[in-house]
Amino acid sequence: MVAALALLAACGSTPDFPAAPTSAATDEYSYIIGAGDNINIIVSRNPELSMVVPVRPDGKIATPLVDEVVAQGKNPQQLARELEQALSKYVRDPVVTVIVTTFVGPYSEQVRVVGQAAKPQFLPYKQKMTLLDVMIAVGGLTEFAAGNSATILRTAEGNKQYSVRLKDLLNRGDISANVEMRPGDILIIPQSYF
Repeated sequence: MVAALALLAACGSTPDFPAAPTSAATDEYSYIIGAGDNINIIVSRNPELSMVVPVRPDGKIATPLVDEVVAQGKNPQQLARELEQALSKYVRDPVVTVIVTTFVGPYSEQVRVVGQAAKPQFLPYKQKMTLLDVMIAVGGLTEFAAGNSATILRTAEGNKQYSVRLKDLLNRGDISANVEMRPGDILIIPQSYF
C-alpha cells in the first residue's frame, strides 16, 4: 500500500522549474540565413546576375560568376556585402540586395516541439513569437498530454529549463500563461499517466 502511494506521488510530481519569463525577445534580433532558405539575389543594373537560389544543405549558394559562397550563419546584409566583393572582380561597383523569400533558418535558431503535440515539428523562429503561436502551428495537444507539466529548454541561456502552462493557455484561455519564445527554444510536452 505504501509503495503504491509512493509510486502515485512520484508519477504526479514534476521537477520544479521556474516559470518562463513573459518577455524573452530582444530588439536587436536579425534573421540568420539557414540551409533550406530560398534567397532572392538582386544585382542592380545587372538583371542577368539576379536570381532566386536555394541555400543547399551544406549552407552554400552558387550564382553566376560566383562559384560558391557560404550563406548559412549570415544575415542578408552580410551576404550581400560578400557577394558585392566577389562580383567586384567582374562587375564595376556592384550593388547587391539579398531578400530571404522562404524561411527555415539555421538549426540553432529553430523552435522545436517534441512530445505530446498533435504535430511535433520544428518551426522557423519569428521575432516576438509566442507559446500560443507555436501551439497553433503544431495543432495543439494530444489527449494524452500533460500540458501544465510542459517545459521550455532555452538553449540561448545554457539549456536552462522553464515551466509553462499549456493546458491553462489552450483549454482555459488563460493568456497569462502565454510567453515569448527565443531562437533555439525546445518545447517539451510530457505524457500524462492519468
